[in-house]
Amino acid sequence: MRYFSPSKAVILLLLTVCCYCTSFSQTEKKHDVIVKLNGDQLNGDVLEISDSTIRFTYTGEKLIYNIKKSEILKITFASGRVETFNAPPATAQTTPVTATGASTAERRNKVAVLPFTFVKDGQNAAQEVSDEIQNELYALLSKHSGVYTVVSPRATNVLLTKAGITKANMLNYSMAEICQVLGVEFIVDGMVTQNRTTQTSYGNTSYSDKTKKNDNSDDKKSSGSASTSSTSVQNYETTMDMKIYNDKSEIVYNQNRKAFWNTADAYKNTMEYLVKRCPLYKK
Repeated sequence: MRYFSPSKAVILLLLTVCCYCTSFSQTEKKHDVIVKLNGDQLNGDVLEISDSTIRFTYTGEKLIYNIKKSEILKITFASGRVETFNAPPATAQTTPVTATGASTAERRNKVAVLPFTFVKDGQNAAQEVSDEIQNELYALLSKHSGVYTVVSPRATNVLLTKAGITKANMLNYSMAEICQVLGVEFIVDGMVTQNRTTQTSYGNTSYSDKTKKNDNSDDKKSSGSASTSSTSVQNYETTMDMKIYNDKSEIVYNQNRKAFWNTADAYKNTMEYLVKRCPLYKK
């Protein structure tokens, strides 16, 4: 009869236990994994997938849940297959910033004027109005820029469009990033707010004189008629806000001024007043 020493018996027992654990792990059932859009992870079994919901039960439970497909990012099935249902939520900045490649030295003393926001009676005006103010400010500043080079509005707008930057999503970008996109050191930005106030009426009276001479005498008879007309002119209250940023997103000029005149184009005089007092203006 063959006998085992105590040490050999212990080793044999350990080998038996290891073989059993390995066999158990190999036969253990795998489960499905649901990942929701909010990051939650659910482990269990997917029983059915319909057009709008998924029937699901957690591991070790019998209760069946109906989960909306609109809440699910993906499912990793026990077989290893992955099925994606919804794309993850978009981040705030969906368009990558593409810089011009200009170095700090190349951007030095270069200025870009952004399209100004124009709000009239609480509503944003058409893009053409913003572009008009941008062009007017460019013309005014470029004549008195001194050592600064003011980039043309068309070149500025082309670079903004290529980078996917619009007035609607501009708050997703820092001014430093926009400076890199435009290849400039300074950016001029602002807003014009205009609201209707009172109406002024102007009256005008005209008189028509008709003189008739009698055939048999030197007497003259006069007759005439008067006509009155009136014209109404709409008055406005206009305020302009103008800021200048550098390529570190720092505000180097920040002024707000109410227009002295009450006409629709009163912002032009206000713009000239603000530009003449900004650090980029040279006499």
